[in-house]
Amino acid sequence: MLANKRILVTGGNGFLGRHIINKLLEDGVTDSAIFTPRSGDLNLCSKNDCAIAVRNIDIIIHAAGITGNAEFHRNQPGRILYDNLMMGVQLMEAARLVGVKKFITVGSAAEYPQEAPMPLREESIWSGFPEMIHAPYAIAKKMLLVQAQAYRAQYGFNAIHLLMTGMYGPGEKSDGGPIPALIMKVLAAKQNHESTIDMWGTGKPTRDFLYVEDAAEAIVLATEKYDKPEPVNIGAGMEITIKDLTELICRLMDYKGEVRWDPSKPDGQPRRMLDVSRAEKEFGFRAKTGLREGLKMTLDWYKIDQKWQLN
Repeated sequence: MLANKRILVTGGNGFLGRHIINKLLEDGVTDSAIFTPRSGDLNLCSKNDCAIAVRNIDIIIHAAGITGNAEFHRNQPGRILYDNLMMGVQLMEAARLVGVKKFITVGSAAEYPQEAPMPLREESIWSGFPEMIHAPYAIAKKMLLVQAQAYRAQYGFNAIHLLMTGMYGPGEKSDGGPIPALIMKVLAAKQNHESTIDMWGTGKPTRDFLYVEDAAEAIVLATEKYDKPEPVNIGAGMEITIKDLTELICRLMDYKGEVRWDPSKPDGQPRRMLDVSRAEKEFGFRAKTGLREGLKMTLDWYKIDQKWQLN
């Protein structure tokens, strides 16, 4: 269905974006029909540059975003809010003006209220305020959901909004999410011959992690098959405690030291897991890659690409 379309992938040179492009190529889209402007070439916070980006484009997958770890969100809330909001709002408006056929926003599970009941269901998206530290990012992304629904109602513009869980896999920066952070911590302990690793909290909170190739598949499936105003969760449909995740990474990296937990440090949100039934019902997506399998492939990539001696 996408083979004859000209597709703009923002953030196409990033962690998720590269996997989206690979999936598009696997599905028959030609390389010459995929456009991935770099920030040095086009500034998507600029109205004029957005107008340039959408010329002769049929479909836009908006995967670009300014985000990072908790420290980054704590230190740069203004930049995070402004850049994410302006990129999305201006790009969608430019797309509408030139008649782009479909616009896909890659949003985030951070858009959910901090106190939303588990598992997180799309109906709960407006039931409260997001976690404070991530609120600038979450609200900027959430406004793109509002824009998509408003444009569909007034202009008949086909825009959809996907709520992504935490992702991991080959190509993620070592200072990215919690999984590469854990890998780095274990690697340092092995290299320095340390017999213990110190971790914050109790290890009891749970998280839902999705292998990045599965995430890319879900986005492409939604691009092909989903045309409704309601947002859709994209996740693995399973949760694991941080303690079990840490122990699994230690085993896979053959680290035999002790993991010490410090309950005086904050645990964060007790549970975070997405209900993924809507994605399966609407466009047949179900995660294929188990966590252990995905972690092994991620570690294999680190060994080859980063030349790390993990075992």
